Amino acid sequence: MNIWNCFHGCKKFSDGCKNCYMYFLDNGYTKGKVDSSNVYLVKSQINYPLEKNRYGKYKIKSGETIHVGLNTDFFLTVEEAGIEIVEWRKMVWDIIKQRKDVKFKFLTKRAFNIVNCLPDDWGEGYLNVEIGVTVESEKYVDRLEILKNIPAKHKSVMLAPLISDIDLDYYLEQGFLDYVICGGENYGNNTRICEYKWVSHIAKSCKKYNTTFIFI
Repeated sequence: MNIWNCFHGCKKFSDGCKNCYMYFLDNGYTKGKVDSSNVYLVKSQINYPLEKNRYGKYKIKSGETIHVGLNTDFFLTVEEAGIEIVEWRKMVWDIIKQRKDVKFKFLTKRAFNIVNCLPDDWGEGYLNVEIGVTVESEKYVDRLEILKNIPAKHKSVMLAPLISDIDLDYYLEQGFLDYVICGGENYGNNTRICEYKWVSHIAKSCKKYNTTFIFI
């Protein structure tokens, strides 16, 4: 999997962040010496999609997919990350426009801030960009309502870490989701249970509305 960690660090935002994997891994690697809530530009990674091999060809081949910002939330607010993130995002969008042959996937809990972070020429969306939201419980299903109304060519939802049952029928019926990913919590000393009956319910809903379901 191609991962472009252009930024690092994030602020815990909702219930799904309790046992955040990025915080967990940072703590393990640095023995608690790093503040994972500190958001910064990873200079060694910023040009990752443009890197070439010794033959002058892109290392990321045409048609491949890049997952953007798995160690952060690309749609952090300025209040959370600082004014610098505005320029960092512009850098990322500029690079994405240079690699129209590659698909870029974004995932966020901050659905409310997506529209504020899109580039000026976004229009109805870039053909090579997918916007997804994370919904960990029924409590946050309104993120899908926001996503529904955002112009984008590709949209998805990740139900992970799944900590309650979620009724997706209303959103699946409208047909704007390319697929649904579902999974339990994998990190931390007190991981929360993901009930089989929740997963089964969601999978059956996806089948009913002919939407791809992926369990991880």
